[in-house]
Amino acid sequence: MAKRSNEPDVAEFISAIAAENNAQLMVVACAEAAGSTTQGLIAASHQTGGRLICIVKGIEELHSSKQALSSDANQVEFVVGNAQTLLSNDYKSADLVVIDCNLENHEGILGAIQSEREKSTIVLGYNAFWKDSWVWSRLNSHLLPIGEGLLLMRIAGQSDNGGGKKGGHGGNKSGRPSHWVVKVDKCTGEEHVFRIRSPGGRVVRA
Repeated sequence: MAKRSNEPDVAEFISAIAAENNAQLMVVACAEAAGSTTQGLIAASHQTGGRLICIVKGIEELHSSKQALSSDANQVEFVVGNAQTLLSNDYKSADLVVIDCNLENHEGILGAIQSEREKSTIVLGYNAFWKDSWVWSRLNSHLLPIGEGLLLMRIAGQSDNGGGKKGGHGGNKSGRPSHWVVKVDKCTGEEHVFRIRSPGGRVVRA
């Protein structure tokens, strides 16, 4: 329990990424019922004023999600359907996409997101340990040791300079190179995750 309490919280980290990047259209695809990750995005939407879409695979998951989120469910736009199809067609303009890598077709979803994005998109995949997502991805991705593994990458959109489809470094709207660094406090055992931009960039701590 002591070790677990010192680990960065996945939901809080995702919420911080969404808020720091001022995400205006957030989409989360859940393998089961919506839970703490969706709650973290609800908190971020309060700061950014953005919309939050939650994709679930069936009616049972929809009811379970609303029950789990209680009154917070009113702040989420739930959609029942195939996440890969919806992200490819209906939500091309999403600037933050969060995927549960426990979804059976999570690799297909990641592949669908990689093409024809209307704007730069930050992609976060939680429960990524022991999955092939981070190896399979053709993008420059980062696998962070948070929770059960957090995959992070950025996909360039058509509105970016050059209109390229290849991804850059995670969460960097300015186009400057960046990378993630995890530091462990030797006294407390706490892990601190930093995004470092260069040259002349600022350091963002989550």
